[in-house]
Amino acid sequence: MTEIFFLLCAFLCRFVTILFSYFNSDIFNNKPEVNVFYFPHVSSNVMGLVVEYFYSQSVQVTESTVQSLLETAELFKIKSIAQACCDFLQQKLSINNCISILTLAGHYVYADLWKKASLFILRHFQDVADFCPEFYTLPEQQLESFIENNELNVREERVVFEAVLRWINHAPEERRRLFPALMSKVRLQQILDKYLVETVCPENMKRRNAHFVAMVTTTMRVLRNSNLVRPLPGPRQPAEVLLAFGGSNINLLANVVQLYNVRSNCWRVVCDKSICLPEFSKCVYTDGFIYCIGGLVGYTCLSSVIKFSFASQIWEEAGSMHEVRAQPTAVALNGFVYALGGWIEGQTLNSAERFEPSTNQWKFISPMEHRRADAGATTLNGKVYVFGGFILDEAQSSAECYNPETNQWTLIPHMEVARGAMGAIAYKDQIFVMGGYSNGMCLSNVDVYDPNTTWNVVGDLAVNDAHWSFTETFGKFLGHLVLELQIWTALQNCEHII
Repeated sequence: MTEIFFLLCAFLCRFVTILFSYFNSDIFNNKPEVNVFYFPHVSSNVMGLVVEYFYSQSVQVTESTVQSLLETAELFKIKSIAQACCDFLQQKLSINNCISILTLAGHYVYADLWKKASLFILRHFQDVADFCPEFYTLPEQQLESFIENNELNVREERVVFEAVLRWINHAPEERRRLFPALMSKVRLQQILDKYLVETVCPENMKRRNAHFVAMVTTTMRVLRNSNLVRPLPGPRQPAEVLLAFGGSNINLLANVVQLYNVRSNCWRVVCDKSICLPEFSKCVYTDGFIYCIGGLVGYTCLSSVIKFSFASQIWEEAGSMHEVRAQPTAVALNGFVYALGGWIEGQTLNSAERFEPSTNQWKFISPMEHRRADAGATTLNGKVYVFGGFILDEAQSSAECYNPETNQWTLIPHMEVARGAMGAIAYKDQIFVMGGYSNGMCLSNVDVYDPNTTWNVVGDLAVNDAHWSFTETFGKFLGHLVLELQIWTALQNCEHII
């Protein structure tokens, strides 16, 4: 049923470019009584949203209206509505819709949305290839650009080979000729020899694809002869990694920095030098450097800071803090490094300071509301959150938040369980506090803080443990366990005990 919307022409023309030409055309000027315009391809529901936007300057986007609303925004050249739809689609990217969103972004030339959708597919390629029906509709050029990308995230290269094979078999008559070009982008030198012999070659023999069989034969010869020069692509780069550094083993300080590759589920040593990280120091990563802050050597508390450069693979001194600190809490936010609390000679601190790498200088910020050492901390929405910790040997439950813009600390609700030496991480607008130590016991509790509400409890860790550190990657937490769907799964062990 047709629905009529009454609007002032002068008001409407300020927002809709396409109607401006109508209202200034000879048809409209010669026949002022002609003031009804039909848009048969726009539903009354969507037109109502557009009209509401003219008056309120806001639009409600939902999964059921986003595509038609985007098409209407393009028709009327309303950039702000189009941007709202793009923002909504970015938030809703999933395994099932990422390719349709990529196609939509390419059709309307939304560069940012196209980039986000492409990155999502690269990071979740195996799941997209396995579970997204639209994977088989990808154009050849788009599929080729994905599989040749160094940032394609797959645990093993055979995943790429099998995905390409399924894509070709979806329309074999049309796509068989594309087999050599696509398979030339698969990094066959990283596929096990046995798999090449038992799977890759037979598949191509069946297709009588002499070009590809020759390519496989060359690859196998390279694999078997280490003296040959390999003019072949190198390993794909992991999108994100987990770092483990310092610690101790049987009361001996460790000097090892190790890197966990999420893709291959394996560790490698990044740095194993003569320098030992101080006991009771804290490490934090930002902008290509690991900063090791404060700590204790013998019976002497330190204010010194050392940093490790991944580019040069060298440890060097950075600017010293104003105050000595053992067991401080350290976080990085917006390129700055924060050192919070800690202890010195039996006194627990509430002082805090911030390091600016560009000037190599520390500057005091407002002190925390509560004294604390070995607390948990993370950042969320441009603020620093600190939880628990110890005053001497007594675990704390207090928590507070620091706003760099106002240089002020604000108390937030206490944790359910007093604890220190725990891990904390921000994830999807919430903060997870995990494990820790309290009353002589290691904890497995996991509490979640939502700044808009309060604390809640989720599934416990698989082990009771303290002195946790976590990062987040691919929508999962990484420690030495991975949390997915509130179930903890063990990762591959480190090469060194730390």
